Amino acid sequence: MIKKIALEEHFMAPDFIDYWAETFGNISPELSDKALGALSDFGARRLDDMDKNGIEFAVLGLAGPGVQAEKDTALATRRAREVNDFLKREIDKNPKRYGGLAHVAVQDAKGAADELERCVKQLGFSGVMINGATHGMYLDDPSLEIFWERAAALKAPVYIHPNNPADHPAMYAGHPELWGPMWSWGVETATHAMRIVTAGVFERHPDATLILGHMGEAIPFQMWRIDSRWTIANRQGRSLKEPPSHYIAKNIMVTTSGVCSAEPLHCAVDALGAGNVMFSADYPFERTAEASHFIETVEIDETLRQQICWDNAKRILNLDI
Repeated sequence: MIKKIALEEHFMAPDFIDYWAETFGNISPELSDKALGALSDFGARRLDDMDKNGIEFAVLGLAGPGVQAEKDTALATRRAREVNDFLKREIDKNPKRYGGLAHVAVQDAKGAADELERCVKQLGFSGVMINGATHGMYLDDPSLEIFWERAAALKAPVYIHPNNPADHPAMYAGHPELWGPMWSWGVETATHAMRIVTAGVFERHPDATLILGHMGEAIPFQMWRIDSRWTIANRQGRSLKEPPSHYIAKNIMVTTSGVCSAEPLHCAVDALGAGNVMFSADYPFERTAEASHFIETVEIDETLRQQICWDNAKRILNLDI
């Protein structure tokens, strides 16, 4: 069994359950409460699941939406700091097995940048997880330049985790099965990432790193067409020195979370490069055993398997393990 680092592994803190409950409409009602016990456990239950599946180290991120759903900016900022301190206390109980991704309130861009810096420099976290848009504001918003500048300077990856958009498009009317992780989350998160690319965030901040789960939310599959249609798109003055695929391959890393299929894995590796793909299980929302069995048995070169399971995450997240 090859040892692994996993980085879309979720936890929950007591004061954040009400925020998380806003996502219950995305899944079958009888499943809504079943994950809470697993999310809240940092001891035997979680570690047993890791041990059985060769996960040596898990980088934990708060299950969304967290303070992305909070309308009071001051409260969002305070609660983000509190949950980061909560996670740090849990990590300190078992630092050889757990790391962390910061939770920040981008409603206050400078405050978010300062909290990210505190989490990286003082708490030892590896980056930050943002749960989708914040009241309709995406991470390409001009107000967030200071946040991207700080993230790039800290070499702290920004992980966009899916969440519901601020509105409910007509295309999902009458089809609740498409709303949530089965379909709409991927569309929403891919669009979020493409806004960042086409807004020139990576051109202005070349050292910034974005992480997407689920094999890149289908972006690797579409890269040729993205470049092709960019040349004729109504860009309203937007310009990039390089085609969009250049920034996607250079600045976007992806994880295998929630996708246990050889074809999208090969696509992600071919499109982004062997150094940009990392293993994740998406605990507890996916089955860790299934994710681990997939990455251990899929037909790929053993050097590539080692990169995906360990080397890439260690490098990209600056892990001292």
